[in-house]
Amino acid sequence: MNFQQLRIVRETVRQNFNLTEVGAALYTSQSGVSKHIKDLEDELGVELFVRKGKRLTGLTEPGADLARIVDRLLLDAQNIKELAAHYTQVDEGKLTIATTHTQARYALPRVISAFRKEFPKVHLALIQGSPEEIQNLLLEGKADIAIATEALGGEPDIAAFPYYAWHHAVVVPRGHPLEQIPAITLDEVAKYPIITYHEGFTGRSRIDQMFASAGVKPTIAMSALDADVIKTYVELGLGIGIVAEGAFDSVRDQDLTLIKAPQLFPQNVTKIGVRRGYFLRGYAYRFIELCSPSLRPDLVRDGVNAIE
Repeated sequence: MNFQQLRIVRETVRQNFNLTEVGAALYTSQSGVSKHIKDLEDELGVELFVRKGKRLTGLTEPGADLARIVDRLLLDAQNIKELAAHYTQVDEGKLTIATTHTQARYALPRVISAFRKEFPKVHLALIQGSPEEIQNLLLEGKADIAIATEALGGEPDIAAFPYYAWHHAVVVPRGHPLEQIPAITLDEVAKYPIITYHEGFTGRSRIDQMFASAGVKPTIAMSALDADVIKTYVELGLGIGIVAEGAFDSVRDQDLTLIKAPQLFPQNVTKIGVRRGYFLRGYAYRFIELCSPSLRPDLVRDGVNAIE
């Protein structure tokens, strides 16, 4: 048994049992992947994968048990490398943050600026994606920290911590009739075409829930992945926008008006996620603390090391 065989088991599950994709991910041939799997099964004396002809279609019961052990072993192997680097390269290395466009554009610039001043030798990589993609990047070890509003909280292998709370707000072109209403209602908002986030992004499900609960059927004219696109089309007069309140910039968005409406939309909480059992370098804990001073390294470390 060797680490390459273990990596192949893990990658086979990740690639939905497509050995061609496994070979591509691990820079080896499909035949090499098949041989490693057969050698491991012969050594252990059990079949690890369900087969249909020459294709793998799933895990056997012992294969499923082994896959969980493999994840832990490979995670600990990576932790050993990170541990060594933690003591030999104290303020050097790489920190990968997986997050959405909204967080990268509006919530993180202050944090990243402060982090870069403290750790100029740390390469900071930002990967933007959907909440589901962000969660998967974290679970697969391709990101050290994940930041999102959706996902993260319901996954047992992820320790999630509250970052900040926020509300949605309505954005309209300057001079719009909604500016004259002291406390707008969902009925008044629904009179106009709405441009807001795509399903699964930045609390969109909660927007839909509020309209449904009130028995109001809005016209969603357009949806987009980020607030900048939404605001662009609101400026063009194609509708009114519903965006995260923090995504409004009074300097850049001078042709728009932000109408705060906490009475319409429930509070959302953006979370910071770290994979449980994952060894974080000291600068990673500092990044989290810069996001939220209440997230002290000892508190986060206890959450990361807790067993669910």
